[in-house]
Amino acid sequence: MGVRKTVEDDVPLLEVRDLTVRFVSGRGLFAKQVVTAVDGVSISVRKGETLGLVGQSGSGKTTLARAVVKLNKPQSGSVLFKGGNIFDQRGKEAEQYRRQVQMIFQDPYESLNPRATVEKAIEEPLVIHRLARSSLSRQERTLNLIRMVGLNPEAVSKKYPHELSGGERQRTSIARALAVSPELLLADEPVSMLDVSIRIGIIDLLKELKRELDLTVVFITHDLGIARYFCDRIAVMYKGRLIEVAATEELLRHPSDPYTKQLLEAVPDPARSAKEKSSTVQES
Repeated sequence: MGVRKTVEDDVPLLEVRDLTVRFVSGRGLFAKQVVTAVDGVSISVRKGETLGLVGQSGSGKTTLARAVVKLNKPQSGSVLFKGGNIFDQRGKEAEQYRRQVQMIFQDPYESLNPRATVEKAIEEPLVIHRLARSSLSRQERTLNLIRMVGLNPEAVSKKYPHELSGGERQRTSIARALAVSPELLLADEPVSMLDVSIRIGIIDLLKELKRELDLTVVFITHDLGIARYFCDRIAVMYKGRLIEVAATEELLRHPSDPYTKQLLEAVPDPARSAKEKSSTVQES
């Protein structure tokens, strides 16, 4: 006997429909210019998957993510979460959405309050959303979150952001995002500002948390190599438009757009580098 499907099974967790986001740049009456950062993008994310949103700086991927978390207001189009338009939400429904969808920002130093300790930074969302009534339960939840992201509470809980390493700051940001138990996590270039030596540790942490907490993830990056390691599907953006979407291995083996091919050529290939080096030595 087969598993019975419901209508909800066919509804994506997140669906972006024909979204357009524009900004006005410049000053003065004649210097103003309208810039289209996201141009008619439509894409969906299934529950439990990791979608990689890939493109160079200025491609519109971060603007799209910020629209999903309501930090950027679109000029047209819609964003549906579990089938409902997030821009129609009011009151408790809007508050619930802000708990269900969280974002990890690129620069952990800028996204953390410099006057708040690690413990206070992680505890703040619990206070705002009234998720832990007593100070004791908030403290217990906070310490568990610090451990969950691979940090030692005794070593870091009373420290301020400037006293932490880049990796520790980003782990703190991840813990803060997870404090409200979200379903969807948007990670905006979460390792691009970190030393190469610690990037893989953060990526592995996100993979582990995704599995343990049953998270759905939109992972924003300019690096197809990282996207290949982490993502189930990849969506490529260029100048505000979505130009290609496919399963990760399919896209990397058979890219259909010249821009995607250029991104692939920028990914370091140890085998290709060794071959080129060998060829150079033979010629000399």
